[in-house]
Amino acid sequence: MSRPGERIGHNEAVFRDINERIEAGRWPGDGGPIAFRCECARLGCNLLVELSLSEYEQVRSDPRQFVLAPGHELPEHERVVERHAAYQVVEKQGGAGRAAEQTDPRQD
Repeated sequence: MSRPGERIGHNEAVFRDINERIEAGRWPGDGGPIAFRCECARLGCNLLVELSLSEYEQVRSDPRQFVLAPGHELPEHERVVERHAAYQVVEKQGGAGRAAEQTDPRQD
């Protein structure tokens, strides 16, 4: 994992795993917004973004997609595919995308 994109992809996968555990802890049928951790690569970022469980599931339907606080994207490794008031969805590109796929906890 010598390439910066792959390193970024692996680092951000750790935050995705945290959010998977947050989601798993939700009571079934609880439809309110959930505070998820920003899945960006910024050192020291501890921002929370709120979205519904169905919105999070939509993001997670693609292993290359991550939920970030607005403005936290790294254009050299990801592109913004959705913008919302409280969060944005990015798709990892290149090595970061491959790393995101390889570390997806929902893989078969």
